[in-house]
Amino acid sequence: MAYTLTSDPAALAGSAQCCVCKVELSVSGQNLLDRDVTSKSDPFCVVFVDIDGKWSEIVSSKKMTRPLALTNGKPAGKGTITISAQEISDNRVITLSMAGRKLDKKDLFGKSDPYLEFYKQEEDGKWMLVHRTEVIKNTLDPVWKPFSMPLVSLCNGDVEKAIKILCYDYDNDGGHDFIGESQTTVAKMSEASNSMEVEFECINSKKQKKKKNYKNSGIIIVKSCKVIRDYSFLDYILGGCQLMFTVGIDFTASNGSPRDASSLHYINSMESNEYLAAIWAVGQIIQDYDSDKMFPALGFGAQLPPDWKVSHEFAINFNPTNPFCTGVEGIVQAYTACLPHIRFYGPTNFSPIINHVARFANQAIPQQVAAQYFILLIITDGVISDMDETRHAIVQAAKLPMSIIIVGVGNADFAAMEFLDGDNRVLRSYTGEEATRDIVQFVPFREFRNAPKETLAKSVLAELPQQVVQYFKQRNLPPVNSDPA
Repeated sequence: MAYTLTSDPAALAGSAQCCVCKVELSVSGQNLLDRDVTSKSDPFCVVFVDIDGKWSEIVSSKKMTRPLALTNGKPAGKGTITISAQEISDNRVITLSMAGRKLDKKDLFGKSDPYLEFYKQEEDGKWMLVHRTEVIKNTLDPVWKPFSMPLVSLCNGDVEKAIKILCYDYDNDGGHDFIGESQTTVAKMSEASNSMEVEFECINSKKQKKKKNYKNSGIIIVKSCKVIRDYSFLDYILGGCQLMFTVGIDFTASNGSPRDASSLHYINSMESNEYLAAIWAVGQIIQDYDSDKMFPALGFGAQLPPDWKVSHEFAINFNPTNPFCTGVEGIVQAYTACLPHIRFYGPTNFSPIINHVARFANQAIPQQVAAQYFILLIITDGVISDMDETRHAIVQAAKLPMSIIIVGVGNADFAAMEFLDGDNRVLRSYTGEEATRDIVQFVPFREFRNAPKETLAKSVLAELPQQVVQYFKQRNLPPVNSDPA
């Protein structure tokens, strides 16, 4: 028994110095204990990782027969398990569409129930199972569902390396009948396209030796074969993508006067407030992914001098033509300096600041490569006043290279924020339009008050890598610096 398991980790961790790579685990077993009475065992393996002292399942191999709940699975208890790991530096993915024609009839009262197994050759010459198709019932001319897998899993990234394709007839008792096999390479299979198929004879060597007029046991058909690059978050970042970071700060009256020690904006020499803590935690990570480290910092919900009109979209450095701050330190300095010069007011409107960043993200749509992605960090204490407009703004922003992170400070009811975080439902605009993707991550600061700042940053940025990759994949945009597949 042998399986190849891969898992794609979130690339943006809680530390900018943390380098994350993709790893392929190969698990094989020998001489496992037979747990079935009338047939052989149906072994599968489950891989766990120790996360903060708790074992969490990260991946399990595909089972050949009926699925088993882990709690009902019987431990083999005997035999040899071999696990090997290798770093995956090749990000190519192969997608195959396979079929068969005139396969041997193996069932007494029917045709055959064929499936395919794909094997790659290891350095020691042994063949390792890397993929198994679904079973197609009662046919000699099966068409299997297209499937994708990392190219390194199939041939270690070498398109000229030999691959074995074995065809079996599935039996319920586990004694699957061998139909035949073919050998090929990815280079040969890649000749297949939508207009031209590649065919291989399915050969049963035992039948071939016994029958002089033996031709084959059917034909294995490659209907299409595509090799593309499956770019990860790190591929985009290392390839030159810039994360354009903007901070939006809530200055509504519900925060309390910044001169009052009970205010969420109160600053003393002993410790920073929750707004500053959130800015530092997120900004220190994001700034490493922006080459010029110039970040717009905006405020909303305050009255501004000299006419004291309420603004929901103002530069906290009071320079509307140049709202950029130099690094996180510049944001902190501008925030601290503006507090004595504004009046906290309201209401709590999110849509103006979302639309502000969306206008710039919209300008990046014509990009031919993954050059820019925009991130808006909103730090707020209260309930949203313009929920309909905010929902509509987010649905429109989901079409753009943009993500929104909301950090809730204080002890308010943040049910509305959780509603915007579309983890459990698709967000809809008041017009009924659905968001094309989930771009909002909400994190309540109170859950991290006594935790290391790295823990807050990790939670806040947990969904960002996936959101970045999803957008660029939808647009078929490669990294700025990339090699063709």
